[in-house]
This record gives sequence, structure tokens and C-alpha cells, in this order.
Amino acid sequence: MRFDLTQRIDAPVDEVAAAYAGRDLYEHLGATTKLGPPEVLDRTERDGSVELRIRYRFIGDLAPAVTAVVDPERLTWVEVSHHDLAARTVAVELQPDHYADRLRCSGTYRYREIDDGTTERVVEGDLRVRALLVAGAVERAMVSGLAEHLAEEASAVAAFLGAT
Repeated sequence: MRFDLTQRIDAPVDEVAAAYAGRDLYEHLGATTKLGPPEVLDRTERDGSVELRIRYRFIGDLAPAVTAVVDPERLTWVEVSHHDLAARTVAVELQPDHYADRLRCSGTYRYREIDDGTTERVVEGDLRVRALLVAGAVERAMVSGLAEHLAEEASAVAAFLGAT
């Protein structure tokens, strides 16, 4: 499933892009409705680019039909992101810790300056779930959850940048 989501953050674009490429933001974010606090595993900076490896854990509610085939405690993954700070772009791949044969997700983030000095982060990607009969429903639910997460995260990012 291809998806395209837009997040608006009330902070200047270069500050937002730099924050997402650093460690401090993720330590500030904490848990959201569906995700536990992010855990920065590694950060490497080279020649104007940054690679981050961040572990996430799903903590939201799941339908009984899902928990019959998926252990909620094993819904963790590492987001590997490559940040090009000059271009204001990020290439992202999710690497599931478990169930890697059932989930593939990759995409890009683009940061754009809006006329009023705020930032628009455009998230585009491709999500593939392998599950008999319910793959499409699971993909739609995951993209919907991502949209909710981005909405929650935007205010936390703006607050973090206002405090720094």
C-alpha cells in the first residue's frame, strides 16, 4: 500500500530537520497513544548526513483476531533513517525485530518551509503486510495509526524546539 501523509510542525524548517536528525528529540518525545518511547540505538554523522537507528514498540490496543496470530510483546522494530540535512530529506526503512517475513515498509520524509515560518513534513512510503485475507485491512489500520502518531508527535516536536 502506497501512502502519503503530511505533518505540520510549528517551528522553522531547518530546526525541525536538525531535531529529527539528533538524539535529544527522541529522548524528549516519550510514549504516544500507540507507541512506547523511542530508543535511539545508534547515531552516525558523516559529511552532512546522519544515520539513525531507533527502536519502537507498539503499545496500542489490538483486536483479538490480531492477537490470535501476533504476540503484542513482539511488535517492535528498528527505524533506520538516512538524513540529508542540506536537501532536507530522509530515507527510511523499518526493520521488524520479529515477523520480518510479514512486514515491509520504506519511504521518505521531505521537510518544506511554509510561508508563515512553520514546517511541513511530507511522509511518503510503501507498506506491505503478508497476512491471509486481512493484509489490506491491516495495512489501512497501520497507515491510519501512523497518521494519528504524526499528529500527536507534531505538538511534542514544536514544544521541544520551543524549549531549546
